[in-house]
Amino acid sequence: MPLQRTMALAGVTILLGGLSVAAPSQAASRLDPTTGWRQASFTYKMQKPWNLSLSQRYSYDAATGTHRMWVYSTDEPMEEGSTTDPRTEMRWFQEYSAGRHMWDADVYVAAGTDGATVMQILRVKRPSGTPATDFMVNASDDNGGTLRIYNGTVLKTGVYNTWLNLKVAHDAGAGKIDVYVDDRLVATVDDRGPATRHFKNGVYHHGEGRAESRYRDIRYWVR
Repeated sequence: MPLQRTMALAGVTILLGGLSVAAPSQAASRLDPTTGWRQASFTYKMQKPWNLSLSQRYSYDAATGTHRMWVYSTDEPMEEGSTTDPRTEMRWFQEYSAGRHMWDADVYVAAGTDGATVMQILRVKRPSGTPATDFMVNASDDNGGTLRIYNGTVLKTGVYNTWLNLKVAHDAGAGKIDVYVDDRLVATVDDRGPATRHFKNGVYHHGEGRAESRYRDIRYWVR
């Protein structure tokens, strides 16, 4: 199981054109994004290019609790005959359509990763004609590595080859998703309507070349 660790500190919120952006304050720094949440267990399966063994695109370091995933733009999709992009991802089994659910992990993006989704909320049961995802965090190679959400909002720059903590808290009832980087609220966005969904993390590669991400201290919170 992933290692446990102590949470860092949170931020406060300023509303800017529909997005909530964190601003530091001494009062807010005493808050924890997981306050009032309960940690729950989670299970997953690995998705990888269909014609390769898992060890060719995934490794786990038990000493540090680190999951390492990589994929190439020339790799096959996860199923033979599929037209989707190549991926190496953890697909969570925990599905939900109501309540509040938080994905939480330390994330490392390897230099050169460009055009890969490293975390997403996938809509597995949804009304016809609606999007397949509620939320995506994408990595690009500008500014020393940049993480953006699907609407272009920058979460953090200079992310290559360094660890950061990412929390994605989804209030399915309210239709809102809060995003925390190093326990500071950096964005709030709407989801895409009623659906049954689950979390995913890894590299789902839409770009060129090699993509790699790593994860440790992965936790699931509910309330």
